[in-house]
Amino acid sequence: MSRTGNSTPGRRRPPTIHDVAREAGVSRGTVSRVLNGGHYVSPAAQEAVNAAIRKTGYVVNRHARSLITGRSDSVAFLLTEPQERFFEDPNFSVLLRGCTQALAAHDITLLLMSASDEPERRRITRFLTGGHVDGVLLVSSHSGDPLATRLRKAGVPLVACGKPLVQSPGMAYVAADDRAGARDMVRHLLNSGRRRIATVTGPLDTPGGVDRLAGYREELAAAGLAADEELVVSGDYSRASGERAAAELLARAPDLDAVFVASDLMAQGVLAALRRAGRRVPQDVAVAGFDDSPAALAASPGLTTIRQPWERITAEMVRVLLAQIGGEQPSGVILPTELVIRESA
Repeated sequence: MSRTGNSTPGRRRPPTIHDVAREAGVSRGTVSRVLNGGHYVSPAAQEAVNAAIRKTGYVVNRHARSLITGRSDSVAFLLTEPQERFFEDPNFSVLLRGCTQALAAHDITLLLMSASDEPERRRITRFLTGGHVDGVLLVSSHSGDPLATRLRKAGVPLVACGKPLVQSPGMAYVAADDRAGARDMVRHLLNSGRRRIATVTGPLDTPGGVDRLAGYREELAAAGLAADEELVVSGDYSRASGERAAAELLARAPDLDAVFVASDLMAQGVLAALRRAGRRVPQDVAVAGFDDSPAALAASPGLTTIRQPWERITAEMVRVLLAQIGGEQPSGVILPTELVIRESA
């Protein structure tokens, strides 16, 4: 009995660096130099290698390359908040998308992680200091959170989104100018004739919470108005906290005529509380937010707010981090904000 031959062709061998070199007409060493940054390679040779990579379908073996370069070609996006906050607050998804796109231009993978309690911090620290990533983009850090200190002591390149509450040498960050943005918004409310201006702050253990409150107070003082602490209530950047804060403000100061809210998501909660209380916006109470996130566009009426330059923030976070990974010293960057006027104020 004869054996029937297998007519199914064998799986095609994946292309190797030798195939690329042969197709490009260059040495294997030249291909390797192109794959590792293109140093000491002529433009003509680099173009020939890139064309050969496209033609052969060669894919870099990241594990093999990491053994040679000592890099993982991956970066962590670390959120120091409970996981559910990532899905509620639109700012986090905007930051994640922008950082992913900026890193993709350098062929670097972004890993999303969260650490909101001590067991999670210990687990994440072990992973991040174990050589699995080349650096960390730290988002929403709170005062007293030890994670940034642990990572810096371990020599992990790190960039924070937001100016640290306690400045320390060697801490890199990228931030919007929260204080100036808050002053611009309060000035706008004053110029529109409002005088009983309340505020819902962010968490006062975060830089945005502290600096936006400081800007609010400074602009009132510049206008000769004493800050009334009855008009100040803290939130946690969630919609529910904005709603609770607005109810508290109305009970304390029913004559308020404006509310400056430290985030657009909290401002949505403030608008809901004012509707429930029968207050018209902006006729009775003007409402202003901060961020110009998707929450501002979803609000009704359209939310007057302070625009954070999200694209520039993410691009600068990636630039500063890659510079650190490349051996440069950490640096801090503060970017200007912009007043965006809509129907609510």
